[in-house]
Amino acid sequence: MRPRALEEFLGQEHLVGPGKLLRRAIEANRLTSLILYGPPGTGKTALAYLVASLSQAHFELLNATAAGVAELRDAIRRAKERARLDGRRTILFIDEIHRFNKAQQDVLMPDVEQGNPVLIGATTFNPFFAILPALVSRSLVCELKPLAQGALLAIMRRALADKERGLGAISTRVDAEALAHLAEVCDGDARRALNALEVAVLTTPKGPDGIVHVTRTVAEESIQKKAVVYDQQDDAHYDTISAFIKSMRGSDPDATLYWLAKMLYAGEDPRFIARRMVICAAEDVGNADPQALILATAAQQALEFVGLPEGRIPLAQAAVYIACAPKSNAAYMGIEKALKDVEAGRTLEVPAHLKDASYRSAKKLGRGVGYQYAHEAPEHFVAQEYLPTARGARRYYEPTSLGFEKKIKDWLAHLDDLAKASPSTPAPKA
Repeated sequence: MRPRALEEFLGQEHLVGPGKLLRRAIEANRLTSLILYGPPGTGKTALAYLVASLSQAHFELLNATAAGVAELRDAIRRAKERARLDGRRTILFIDEIHRFNKAQQDVLMPDVEQGNPVLIGATTFNPFFAILPALVSRSLVCELKPLAQGALLAIMRRALADKERGLGAISTRVDAEALAHLAEVCDGDARRALNALEVAVLTTPKGPDGIVHVTRTVAEESIQKKAVVYDQQDDAHYDTISAFIKSMRGSDPDATLYWLAKMLYAGEDPRFIARRMVICAAEDVGNADPQALILATAAQQALEFVGLPEGRIPLAQAAVYIACAPKSNAAYMGIEKALKDVEAGRTLEVPAHLKDASYRSAKKLGRGVGYQYAHEAPEHFVAQEYLPTARGARRYYEPTSLGFEKKIKDWLAHLDDLAKASPSTPAPKA
């Protein structure tokens, strides 16, 4: 059912729709090297074949999982020979191009720059991470999107009607609900939809009227567990965990649960999820609700104790709590400011009265002399120097007025008032 004309190519209107750049380049036969990037079943290989057919170029196919440098050099040599003998260009289509290592990609560079062969690479990985920048810069990068349900329905109906390449030679009646189910669960993957439709039609016995009747029940049986596009080294991994964290930070428990469910369903390491929750609880909730970090670490320990699938429950509980908690990144910003000062400024010496005085002769060196024990003072607070005054009055921790942190802010303001009211206690000289 691979399309044989641009009019048959469904979806990706942003690339091959009327007047779009890629379509104009194809129609004018002025195509440069292409990197087609997108999830499975969105038409990368179909588009490559279509480009070769319309440009009347010779088509060479390599799969990066099986081809090496020798195969690449042979393909390039044949392309040069073909151009010399009959003036015909070659389109070199490399599927899974992200599987090539640096040395293999380097082999392509000189000839791709000369325009023969014309490279079309297909990948499910972000090419700006997976492919050499020099090769990407010499190519037009086109991102293909998952197909809309309407496009999937049209593709399946076309397959049911096509007697030459599809299932049209079989007397078939497919319920609209069955097609709708396949279009929904295939997540924009046309290959998966066609495979499921083929299984449904070819495995269903004919009825008394000689017609294969595909119901929604048959369609559900023909496509088992939904395949979620998710690779732990691919964009989906980083994009989904990013959405999960940002949903917790943005106080949206429903979005938080959805992204958590997607990761668990796709087989993400739950310990990775738990670690990110612990970080989020400290970084984004902080002291606005200290209970968030306690619950996140408890969920991490519970996950190790009970495992999956039950471990999803404490993960969900903690994730929802973090999402619903008041937010403050004051502690996170405080440590960032302190680290910058340590990195950029002069390293401060510990004041003598704060130095360790537990060893013999420490007092002879002035260690600990003049230190005032806070618990012996009213309200367990003593105004004394804990950082050298040379640092200035810079504050690292600036609590907000949200949640529990408001109490911290009020308490610190109270201590400031006590410090101003108490007599100054300069640090003793060593």
